[in-house]
Amino acid sequence: MDRLQDGFGVHSGRVRGRAGGHEDALQLHIVNFNFETVDVTWNVSEVPGANVTLLYTFCEDDDCSQRADYGQCGHYILRRGRTAGCRLDAQGDSILRLSLWDGAAPLLNHSVWISEFLKPRSPARLSFQWQEDSVTVTCSDLPFRSLLYEVQHRSTFDSEWQSREEETCRITMEGLDADKCYFFRARVRTDKSIYGPDTYPSDWSDVAHLQNGELRDSCRDRALFPKFVLISAAVVLTLLSLLLLLLWKLRSVRKLLMPSVPDPKASFPGLFDAHRGDFQEWIHDTQNVAVLSKVEHGERACVVEDAPGVPLPAAPAPARVTPAGAPDAAGQPGQPRGQPPPGKDEVCLAGFTFLIGDNAYVTL
Repeated sequence: MDRLQDGFGVHSGRVRGRAGGHEDALQLHIVNFNFETVDVTWNVSEVPGANVTLLYTFCEDDDCSQRADYGQCGHYILRRGRTAGCRLDAQGDSILRLSLWDGAAPLLNHSVWISEFLKPRSPARLSFQWQEDSVTVTCSDLPFRSLLYEVQHRSTFDSEWQSREEETCRITMEGLDADKCYFFRARVRTDKSIYGPDTYPSDWSDVAHLQNGELRDSCRDRALFPKFVLISAAVVLTLLSLLLLLLWKLRSVRKLLMPSVPDPKASFPGLFDAHRGDFQEWIHDTQNVAVLSKVEHGERACVVEDAPGVPLPAAPAPARVTPAGAPDAAGQPGQPRGQPPPGKDEVCLAGFTFLIGDNAYVTL
């Protein structure tokens, strides 16, 4: 299978030709689909405003006529309203001679073995034979020589495919676990040492699902579970820990800067609810203490009403000795002993005397 070159270079399936005394940038791209059809395309941008015409012929050897059997393309590939390629019916492994024309001006002439641009058909009707910890994949061999059959598989716990190749479509995959669900796919590649570097691998076959030696409709893909879920859980736990630590720190700082003040409602039940903060009324209702009116000079009286069921014990009033001219208990010098300060009343409770001002506050 020698490449025939009529004065034109061939590289990676792309062909450059000469026309009009200068080198044009017109390039060809050739794909041979399983020796059934051949697609020949070219870059439209290098032929502005022109519809390129393709003439071709297939030859069994390099002695065929240069022009006698040429025919025009019957199935053009259009791009943006202009001819950009041609689809030809192949005739086995043969030489394709083609010529591109812009009207009456030749653009390119080229000859090539179509096998050098082969793209095989995908394997079909895969069958599986399970033996303990291995499975053998078989399919129908293509009627061409020097092909490589590749089978790939992975389980739902694998992130990458594992591959194996054989020269025939009978490939055994070992080290499998019957309890796991596996994905299988296959394709065909050419031996580049025979066909050259410009061939293409086939498309992958449909993915098959196998578990316990039986084909299944699908496998629950958990390939990302070990890494993705564990990493996500670790990140969430770390964020929650940092959030709780931050809340604890804020609470400690707040408690340090703003210490809590005890609520007086617990110590004085009913003072704020029933008496709206009036301590004198609260004392009167809860302790059954009567407010004494002012008495004459030199007289002190403390009257305690009898509480129903709970009499208050009487206690002797403490004797107070005040030197002459010294300030009395209220801090007023010269005031007669036993006389409460102006604007205040005396209240006796359980043997103790309280001074109550006009604003209803108690002075001990």
